[in-house]
Amino acid sequence: MKWPRRTDPDPATAVQANGPGSGAATIASGDGAIAINTQGAPFLGVASTGANATIVQVPQAELRPPAEVDAPPGLVGLPARHVAFAGRTRELRLLDAALDGMGVAVVQTLHGLGGVGKSTLAAHWARTHAGTDNPIWWIAADSQASLDAGLAALAAALQPALAQLPAGQLTERAVQWLATHTGWLLILDNVDNIGDIAPLLARAATGRVLITSRRSSGWHDIATPIPLNVLAPQDSLKLMTHTLAQGGTRTFGLDGAAELCEELGHLPLAVEQAGAYIAESGITVRAYLRLLADHPADMYLEAGEGHDSERTIARIWRITLDRVADTPLAGQILRTLAWYAPADIPRTLLDPLSTPVAVQRATRRLIAYSMITTSGDGLAVHRLVQAVARTADPQDPHRQDDDITAAFHCATALLRSAFPALEPATWPVWRSLLPHIDALTGRIPPEAVTPDAAVVLNGAGLFLNSQGQSGRATAYLERALDVRVRILGADHHKALASRNNLAGAYESAGDLGRAIPLYEQTVRDSTKVQGEDHRDTLICRNNLASAYYKADLDQAIRLFEQTLNDMSRVLGDDDVDTLVCRNNLAGAYSSAGDLGRAIPLYEQNLNSAVRTLGEDHAETIAYRYNLASTHREAGNLSPAIQLFEQSLNDMERLWGEDNSNTIACRDALAITHYAADNLGLAIRLFQRNLESRERLCGDDHPDTLASRNNLAGAYESAGALDLADYLYERTLRDAMRTVGEEHPLTRTVAANLRSIRHPRDVGGP
Repeated sequence: MKWPRRTDPDPATAVQANGPGSGAATIASGDGAIAINTQGAPFLGVASTGANATIVQVPQAELRPPAEVDAPPGLVGLPARHVAFAGRTRELRLLDAALDGMGVAVVQTLHGLGGVGKSTLAAHWARTHAGTDNPIWWIAADSQASLDAGLAALAAALQPALAQLPAGQLTERAVQWLATHTGWLLILDNVDNIGDIAPLLARAATGRVLITSRRSSGWHDIATPIPLNVLAPQDSLKLMTHTLAQGGTRTFGLDGAAELCEELGHLPLAVEQAGAYIAESGITVRAYLRLLADHPADMYLEAGEGHDSERTIARIWRITLDRVADTPLAGQILRTLAWYAPADIPRTLLDPLSTPVAVQRATRRLIAYSMITTSGDGLAVHRLVQAVARTADPQDPHRQDDDITAAFHCATALLRSAFPALEPATWPVWRSLLPHIDALTGRIPPEAVTPDAAVVLNGAGLFLNSQGQSGRATAYLERALDVRVRILGADHHKALASRNNLAGAYESAGDLGRAIPLYEQTVRDSTKVQGEDHRDTLICRNNLASAYYKADLDQAIRLFEQTLNDMSRVLGDDDVDTLVCRNNLAGAYSSAGDLGRAIPLYEQNLNSAVRTLGEDHAETIAYRYNLASTHREAGNLSPAIQLFEQSLNDMERLWGEDNSNTIACRDALAITHYAADNLGLAIRLFQRNLESRERLCGDDHPDTLASRNNLAGAYESAGALDLADYLYERTLRDAMRTVGEEHPLTRTVAANLRSIRHPRDVGGP
């Protein structure tokens, strides 16, 4: 079992206490104990930190297969309307021809230079289909993290009550929904790695997808590409005119507009930025041209030849920042935002920079000059503007090296201060921050590693590990450990915590070859630095024993025994960490077949938990379930039934009848009644679970198949052979189709079916 414990004072740093029995138990086979799982697997739905546990509770009515979920009418998730839209007649016709066929599954790609207007065109075209397609959903897909976050947001929009589910579950529900519905339109914006979206397109092949990307190649097997070039001169001028008119500029102020559009390379973003500046400042177009002429930087001189959007935008960026120089915070904000992902930057990240009025004034001025835009409830900065803002130029007063370095440190500190506690209720916040963590940590200069950067890396790693993404988690935690060793030293308590967290991620990934040596090193170093009786040292020893449990049970038992004695002596018999270790030792005894020592330890833990945590605490319920499971394993069916019944009543009362953990406990009770020949009770419980799993998971889910197999076994034992034969045969047919002929579940059901048709064999759940 696993309980995380904080030993690092940083808000997002936790030392995880991992133990036997973690992960999902296969209740249908009669083994295993309830797990407290820090990876967020909803076995008990419990994430516990010390004595506090948070339980994810989802309304029963919302837990139905995605195929049965209807989209709310008029569900549209698009960027803010782009009023000043010009040209693109040909491209709009191409999109209409390719994507307008109702019921047709098709993928189309707009590709071209950054800032050329791909996203604007896609949003404009998609908006014309509001009322025809539902939902219409926009996803920033510049990275796997952004894609997953967008899919998770879609799942939450389809069913807001599920917003607190782990990110991985929300993402999967969104993909399942898309795969089982038609009539939807998905826009994947700024795809960089085609491999990121290929799995989604392979599964969600029943609707329409419009992709925007800078990439011009690699689409032949995925989508029909439409190249997007700069605007035609007349359309560029029209866009400039629209932008100026929105700002109240009079017609006689348009002199020189065509010349300015040419100077800007007819790049839509640059044209709009220039028009916004002119309108906001009240100067003429000719005056703006003179400003450009007064700043003859090399990048500007090359813009006319190659229409290089980044260099053109850099010129506009400097002129605009000159205009808002009387608001220094505006430049600081722009340089800070440059380190995050381009879209959906939470406004709250900026709150610590100054007073609310000052921050609002600075962001409002940047928005007025189109340097940043709104993105839902957050902010967005064009990625080319970001690239310029992160690049030092000694000739540009707004991009001095010291200012850019300071902006990186500011962005890191702001992100670090925004980290909430690591618990299920805050997972939506973590998901919103993760794209920005990815962006910032991917750009950390080697010389800019700081304690704040280490906290950001460590926090991201712990969150990803809580979501079951151990591969990504280890990458972050390895970097966090490296940073802390370099700046704090290998023996610093934060470095020790990082080493322990990394070992936990390796263990979660099943890599005991790296986890165990790292745990051993952490125990040695913590003993040397903090002493053998320090809480951190004791927790690290418990974690090491947990890893041994999976590799060398005898060694694990010896270390658990030693650690439990020391925890009882130092921390007390009722301390939460002592309870964890005692529970882990009991689980190890049970795995070794020494039930005579396991049961008293489980009983002691249950009594301590009731006394210190209360009857309704998640850990108390877990300890009671573990005791029940061990009694059943020992053949003590009467006390096992009583304990399972109390656990089931508590789970139904606290978490609901269809909670996944409640269903697992109901299975355990049914199996115990079956073993006690209480076949009527067993059948009723198995039937309830089968109905729940069919409703929640679908007819073909492996859990549903296992429930149907269990029910068939109970009917067989009760003498209802025809019904048992029918259920076994149906389950076998479904299992062969869904999980394959060689899957253990398929083999078990096949053996049970043979047993009913050949009575010399043994059947049952």
